[in-house]
Amino acid sequence: MLTNKRVKIAVVMGGISREREVSLKSGENVYRALKRLDYDAKPVDYRGDPTAFLREVEGVDLAFNMLHGHFGEDGGIQFLMEAHGISYTCSDPYTSAVCFDKLLTYRILDTMVEVPKYSYQERADFFDGWSLPVILKPRREGSSIGVKICKSKNEAISHASTLVEEYGGYIVQRYIKGKELTVSVLEIDGNPVVLPILELRPKREFYDYIAKYTKGMTEFVLPAELNAEDEEKVKRIALQVYNYLGCRDMARIDGIFADGKFYFLEVNTIPGMTELSDLPASAKAMGMSFEEVVDAVVKSALKRKRREKDVSRHNYNSSQEKR
Repeated sequence: MLTNKRVKIAVVMGGISREREVSLKSGENVYRALKRLDYDAKPVDYRGDPTAFLREVEGVDLAFNMLHGHFGEDGGIQFLMEAHGISYTCSDPYTSAVCFDKLLTYRILDTMVEVPKYSYQERADFFDGWSLPVILKPRREGSSIGVKICKSKNEAISHASTLVEEYGGYIVQRYIKGKELTVSVLEIDGNPVVLPILELRPKREFYDYIAKYTKGMTEFVLPAELNAEDEEKVKRIALQVYNYLGCRDMARIDGIFADGKFYFLEVNTIPGMTELSDLPASAKAMGMSFEEVVDAVVKSALKRKRREKDVSRHNYNSSQEKR
């Protein structure tokens, strides 16, 4: 068993998406926590050059993935690391690709959990069968970038046109007014544990990019104001989604609670780890320090690495015996 000092960890952060600055903050926090835990950690700022990145992570025991957005959460960096035998934290390329694509996630889950009515559009005039207000959002994007509640036809057409121009299309979704909830799942000692449910009360219209990353713009209610039955229901659904989609190490499931139902909105496979982020706040409410959260993720990923190595060794030995 390696001691922490001998475990080499590269904290992958930055990236080339619109979430670069948030990723750098998350990565720096994780890096400092790893140093406090006595791991042999180093920060790696991914700037879009795969060859340079592979040189920087060569020889590490683990890459702690804190790349948010495109190429970080959509399976891109995961495919690259898999192809070069680099062990890493959080979900694999396939789960990452599915969860980053909201439309695909909805199609997979909408017979299993409550999903607000949705459709994918490639033109701005989507109004047949829809009543205002509606939510318009990109199919693949993070940190609520491009998400807007549209209350008038002119507002909807304007934002839809912007999304078509920038992304080629967009998701239109029924707006449901209710409690904005985020449910974090963290693997501890080999088991996915649902952390206390966080209720978000943004001082803006909803929990958008500014509300997420500006101090004082959102009130955190921990635990969420739910009765015991509803709390258990939300936790059960979140864990069901986490397991069904094949998430690993940690993830965050977001949704709206209204009329006794938890309406699923999205899965975040690389939760933020900034001072204002949701998962660390939920862990703190359960008595876990930031360092303990980081350590749990590392231990979960290293345990998986050892298990995969054992399976590979067993398969090799079996093939030799058959010769």
